[in-house]
Amino acid sequence: MGREREPTKVAYTVEQLVAFNRYNPDILSDLENYVNDQVSSQTYSLDANLCLLRLYQFEPEKMSSQIVARILVKALMAMPAPDFSLCLFLIPERVQMEEQFKTLIVLSHYLETGRFRQFWDEAAKSRHIVEAVPGFEQAIQGYAIHVLSLTYQKIPRTVLAEAINIEGLSLDKFLEHQVANSNWVIEKSQGRGQLIVLPRNEFNDPALKKNAADSVPLEHITRIFPILS
Repeated sequence: MGREREPTKVAYTVEQLVAFNRYNPDILSDLENYVNDQVSSQTYSLDANLCLLRLYQFEPEKMSSQIVARILVKALMAMPAPDFSLCLFLIPERVQMEEQFKTLIVLSHYLETGRFRQFWDEAAKSRHIVEAVPGFEQAIQGYAIHVLSLTYQKIPRTVLAEAINIEGLSLDKFLEHQVANSNWVIEKSQGRGQLIVLPRNEFNDPALKKNAADSVPLEHITRIFPILS
């Protein structure tokens, strides 16, 4: 008789596991590995991370503080989307009181309130948390520019430098890139150094303002719903 054939194993993607098996604790380790994959590949899946945090609620003894911290750092990097708050809602208060999570909550508050100098100062004290996730600094710099562009048409170089935590020659190179690729313009201001002219948009230029109903992107609203399921 010939050898019996071994049963074929079907490989499922993490997305399929989350879609069809989201409350099965057997996928917990797959989701933890997926968080680490997101960190190393600089990708992001809010749905998978929320699913893992929900499973931790049912299996609190299996919760990995390192994995949860990485999820929250990735969520910070997704701002201005409300991902950090969505994730935090699923983390028990006793866990939030751990020092690393208290730090991340403070960092989130600084970002939400546009206090970028305080953010960078605090982040510098917590490099072991934020630098564990590649791309963190660049993502926050992008968010800072987004916030500035919603408010200002022109900003002093010093204000930009403080918001994105870049100065000197590094800032010169950054500005050159933005001028070439993002339609920024640099003006010289008498007695005030350089002024950075940002592209006009409906938020920093009243003449371009759309109907108020369009001011909150639908995608930001719909991302709240998975937390309720």
